Amino acid sequence: MDISETVKKVLQEVVVPDLGKIKDENSKILAILDLTNKRLDDVTTHLADQSRRIDETNKRIDEVRAEFTKRFDETNKRIDDIRAELTLRFDEIHSDLINRLDANNARIDRFFETAVTKYEHGKMEERVTRLERDIDVIRRQLAV
Repeated sequence: MDISETVKKVLQEVVVPDLGKIKDENSKILAILDLTNKRLDDVTTHLADQSRRIDETNKRIDEVRAEFTKRFDETNKRIDDIRAELTLRFDEIHSDLINRLDANNARIDRFFETAVTKYEHGKMEERVTRLERDIDVIRRQLAV
């Protein structure tokens, strides 16, 4: 036998079985890679769907925020309008009360200007009593 046949035989005995194993393992790896690629495609699809849902949710949140902002602004405007109206009414009531107080104070001042004090009243009663006595004395003198 010559050397080339010996080398060939050794290669067939040693390398060929290992090549068969490598071939089997390679097919298994390709099958696993195929499954992994399908899984990755599924995950990519799922992530794209999730991204779309997140975009829709963000859009809805923006719409709700815009609606709340609009209602908040409207409510603030109504509050400001009511505040202005109440301030006007309070000012009118305040002015009316001031006018009434001034009128009452003027009436009280006039009352005190024309009112007789207790002392003056007592003096006048004494004077009237004295005058009545004097008149009685004069009547009696005239009647005699």
